Amino acid sequence: MQLRLLTLSVLLLFLATAAIAQQTKKDTVFFDDFKGKTVDRSKWNVEITGHTVNDEQQAYIDSTGTIYTENGVLILKALYKPGHTSKEGKKYDFVSGRLNTLDKLMFTYGSASAKIKVTGGDGMWPAFWALGKGNWPNSGEIDIMETVGKTSWISNALHGPGYFGNTPLVYRAQFPKGTDATQWHVYSVDWTKDSIIFKIDGKATYTVTRAMAEKYGRWAFDNPKFLILNFALGGGYPNSVNKVTKPYFGLSQASADLIKAGNAKYYVDWVLITR
Repeated sequence: MQLRLLTLSVLLLFLATAAIAQQTKKDTVFFDDFKGKTVDRSKWNVEITGHTVNDEQQAYIDSTGTIYTENGVLILKALYKPGHTSKEGKKYDFVSGRLNTLDKLMFTYGSASAKIKVTGGDGMWPAFWALGKGNWPNSGEIDIMETVGKTSWISNALHGPGYFGNTPLVYRAQFPKGTDATQWHVYSVDWTKDSIIFKIDGKATYTVTRAMAEKYGRWAFDNPKFLILNFALGGGYPNSVNKVTKPYFGLSQASADLIKAGNAKYYVDWVLITR
């Protein structure tokens, strides 16, 4: 009798475990672990800029000096290149890298995550985010991870019609003592039709619901989005935090020296989207 009860208990436990596994099983929509010798251009577009936004101090170029893989890690590297001139004739002292999945991977709802570490320093502005196709901010923007050099925290934010720029839907996620953004962390977002939940290392940091956003304007998160990885330098957001205006707007001398020394890098181990 006891053996039969034990067997039945084991069977029930197995069935319950299988049911939970089935409920939580997710399909992989997109994955890149950067194991190739170069960036996989079937997955990523490399952006080239002729002008910048947000008063950023860099141009984005298509170069193995600013975008490359090394030991299975994507590296976006900022370089000091005074006199760099865009095709529109604008001059820059810095160049960097930016990738996106526009029209190669577009997704609506699901979970997007990446394992990332960054270089600290006032005005270093690496980001992992998602953007809708079309006119901004109506197309919607999900900022999964941004840091402007203060490595004790990263920010999460949403931008849409009525809540953009200095958006009210923003949160600074502080790291526990003993860790910071210069170490590896997994940054992710869980996106449904009625909520967006930001996480660091699987722990929820900030939640925005449709009702919260609709206090300010239309919920701009029912349309397909594409991913962006970029390494900006200086500009409006960093300046609003560090108040630096010289030698560059939002970018300190110490950070400019890091770039000149070749030590300003943004590392991405992998990127994953599941649904």
